[in-house]
Amino acid sequence: MRIGHGYDAHRFTDGDALVLGGVRIPFERSFLAHSDGDVLVHALIDALFGAAGMPDIGAHFPPSDERYRGIDSMVLLEETVTILRKSGFAVEYADMTIVAQRPKMGPHLAAMRERIAEVLGTDVSRVNVKATTEERMGFTGREEGIAAHAVCLLREPK
Repeated sequence: MRIGHGYDAHRFTDGDALVLGGVRIPFERSFLAHSDGDVLVHALIDALFGAAGMPDIGAHFPPSDERYRGIDSMVLLEETVTILRKSGFAVEYADMTIVAQRPKMGPHLAAMRERIAEVLGTDVSRVNVKATTEERMGFTGREEGIAAHAVCLLREPK
C-alpha cells in the first residue's frame, strides 16, 4: 500500500456558486481559478499522484495549457484515475476535509462522496468527505477562500 496527501486552496471572486467534490453549491461567490476551482478534487488528485510517486496536478494539467481553462475538475480526476490504472495502481480509500467558514457543507457531503466514488470506480464506503471551520481564523475563517486536504491509499502494482 502507498499513502498520499494533497492540499489545495482557492480565493473567492464574484459569482453565484462553488463547485466542490463535483457538486455545484449555490453561494454568493465563486472560485478564482484556471479550472472550475474545485479545491476538494484538486487536493484528491495531488494525493493520488503523490501516493503513486508521480508529479503533482500542475505538472499533469498545467494552468498554462488553455485546454484546462474552466474545465470540470471531475474530468481531471477521471484522467488521473486512468493514468494510475495504466501504471497498475488501484485506489483503496480516500479521505478528504474541506476547510471553510461558509457555505455550510453538511447538506452536500453525501453527494460529494457519491460523485467522487463514481469517478474513482469504487464503493462509496471507500470515500469520505468531511468539513470543518477554522473558528474565523486565517483566510478561510475570514471568508477569503476555501481549502481542502486529502489523504488516500493506493494498492501498488503487482
